Amino acid sequence: MITRALETEILRLHQIEHWPIGTIATQLRIHHGAVRRVLAQAGAPAAQPTQRPSIVDPYRAFIIETLTKYPTLRASRVYTMVRERGYPGAADHFRALIAQLRPRPAAEAYLRLRTLPRDQGQTDWAHFSKLTVGRATRPLMAFVMVLSYSRKLFLRFYLGAAMNYFIRGHVDAFAAFQAVPRVMLYDNLRSAVLERSNDAIRFNPTLLELAAHYRFEPRPVAVARGNEKGRVERAIRYVRDAFFAARTFRDLDDLNAQADAWCQGQAADRPCPEDRTRTVRAVFEEEKPRLLSLPDNPFPTEERLEVSVHKTPYARFDLNDYSVPHTHVRRTLIVLATLDTVRILDGQKVLATHVRSFDRGEQIEIQAHLEELTAHKRAARAHRAQDQLHHAAPSAKLLFLRAAERGAHLGVLTRGLLALLDTHGASALEAAIAAALAEDAAHLGAVRHFIDCHAHARGQRPPIAVVLPDDPRLQAINVRPQPLSDYEQLTNKDTDHERTDDDSEPKP
Repeated sequence: MITRALETEILRLHQIEHWPIGTIATQLRIHHGAVRRVLAQAGAPAAQPTQRPSIVDPYRAFIIETLTKYPTLRASRVYTMVRERGYPGAADHFRALIAQLRPRPAAEAYLRLRTLPRDQGQTDWAHFSKLTVGRATRPLMAFVMVLSYSRKLFLRFYLGAAMNYFIRGHVDAFAAFQAVPRVMLYDNLRSAVLERSNDAIRFNPTLLELAAHYRFEPRPVAVARGNEKGRVERAIRYVRDAFFAARTFRDLDDLNAQADAWCQGQAADRPCPEDRTRTVRAVFEEEKPRLLSLPDNPFPTEERLEVSVHKTPYARFDLNDYSVPHTHVRRTLIVLATLDTVRILDGQKVLATHVRSFDRGEQIEIQAHLEELTAHKRAARAHRAQDQLHHAAPSAKLLFLRAAERGAHLGVLTRGLLALLDTHGASALEAAIAAALAEDAAHLGAVRHFIDCHAHARGQRPPIAVVLPDDPRLQAINVRPQPLSDYEQLTNKDTDHERTDDDSEPKP
């Protein structure tokens, strides 16, 4: 804070001693902005900077004329034009000069927009960094809907901003509000507007189906008029600052659970901007009876996609492969996906229902599909075994190539690696294969050697496989362990006897 004495000293040094502002700031250890503020408040004339001649002065009139005619012309193009007219300077700082000379549009004033209860809701997407799921990195997008009158807020996070997530966000928001606003205001995003020429608008047909189901009017804002949906923009900023900043969560479900609790708690208890004496919760209770009621059934939100199944019995969907019966290869099937499940249909017949994975490169399988394929085609066993090894230990693929070059028996190698996978696990097998390849020892014995060495280094005992006949009478046998103290007593007796015999020998 600048004291009165310090203000007096600043004025004396500037007006009597004629010190420049920078010298005063340095010697008094204050910011030069504070010096300028004191001088301006006292009405002291500001020192005018010395105008030095510049090599751009002969071209200044041409630059101003060009920018007046073409206000958005790039600085690089203007630089090329003045170079062709003899400008000797380099491109350094030319962009800053163009920024000073470019004509600025006049500042535009906006009217404060007010809405009536039930009149309007606003919706938009917001990007919140990325989320890693296994080997996949997906964008973390927030669907935000706010009621313009009460400022009631809905927040839901999705791994993307695809059309099915956009529709699902509306359905979830209307279910949370238990009501629907009369008008929904959108930016000109592709999920809402496919094409626009002035007032001629071609809406996304899926959005029109949603609007017809819930009986609301979709309305895009004017082009380059983001202020018309300022309520949702401010709501997104509020979400970033008051909810997402420094927040920790386990996964997407945990984040959405926290978002729901926050919307029903802190966000609902904040003062309403339209009436600071009341909370958003209280204003929403006043607005809710005037909103449109929900229809009897929600709008379907399953993602529908046609996929082609090739030679292998897997349907590719969202970076992952889902198994189908082997009888439906080389066909076009239909995938219906929610956030939790993936259903694969052939016409109206459901072929498979899987748990959805947001990882990438995963094989989600139903064991019955593989067993049927194995029974149908015996040769599939070897391929299935190698495929299992490649997924468990990626280095196995290179091991098979090196072993084939040396003429090794691949069937023996496959069976041996499968046995090691069952007894030691995928991570131990991968480490042993990598060590064997590093030593250029592409054979089963080397893998066994390194897997034993690694287990010994970790202090683990080698596993002992016990295989009993498939007889229920043997499986139900309980073997009671016997105490080993009897053997210790026998050992002690033998030791005592030896000592007695030694004592009985005559001394020399």
